[in-house]
Amino acid sequence: MFNGLIDIIKTMRINDVIDILIIAYVLYRLILVIHKTRVEQLLKGLAVLIVITKVSEWLQIRTVNYILRNAMTVGVIALLIVFQPELRRGLESLGRSGFLGKNFFFFNEEEKDMSEVLGEICDAVQFLSRSKIGALIVLERETGLNELIETGIAMDSKISSELLINTFIPNTPLHDGAVIIRGDRIMAAGCFLPLTDNQNLSSELGTRHRAGIGVTEISDAVAIIVSEETGTISLAQNGRLSRHLDAKTLKEVLSSIFEVKENKKPVWKKWGNKHAD
Repeated sequence: MFNGLIDIIKTMRINDVIDILIIAYVLYRLILVIHKTRVEQLLKGLAVLIVITKVSEWLQIRTVNYILRNAMTVGVIALLIVFQPELRRGLESLGRSGFLGKNFFFFNEEEKDMSEVLGEICDAVQFLSRSKIGALIVLERETGLNELIETGIAMDSKISSELLINTFIPNTPLHDGAVIIRGDRIMAAGCFLPLTDNQNLSSELGTRHRAGIGVTEISDAVAIIVSEETGTISLAQNGRLSRHLDAKTLKEVLSSIFEVKENKKPVWKKWGNKHAD
């Protein structure tokens, strides 16, 4: 067996190695996407059905084998329909991977410093937290959120802490819903976000938190949530929630996520733009 493996390795071409690496990479990304989701449990059940089908074929239990084989044929089509959101999320995850490009900032001296943008956001969040005013702020990254922006009221305004605070003041037209930020501009307010399907979340988390988590499950966006009841600051990314942050920690985390560098002026990157040196 060992000698056979050596013979296979000797006959491998560079194209075979590339083929194996591509398949391994795609499988790795798929595992990351389905990990701790309902798809993971479904695949486990599917694996059990495959084993039972093979066992019934080996034991020549014809009726059971016939039913299982036909059920699995129809089941593949049903899975594509039922789990369409998860499949879409997986393809988007592949598209966001470093294989096609990692950063979404390029440097331009005429644009507002991203660290200043994050400062304005964190100042607003600190005030909202202290005043126990509920808020949901989404920072768009590589995955476009135009579909969600269109559900709200268009603003296309430069970011300022005062504008963000006034947007979330209770009993105002834009208080409900989320603010979506692209680069250094507030694109829209009062936006509706998809709620997470995660059933393992704490019962303490309300609609605002579930919407913040939900938008990070379908995109690479980052969501900042301020609890109306407790004033707690939370941050959602990749479907996971970090709670009980203060303004300083929030800015540090955001700076790390967006790779903010001192004395640089990052702005929204368009496809085809080049990074400045």
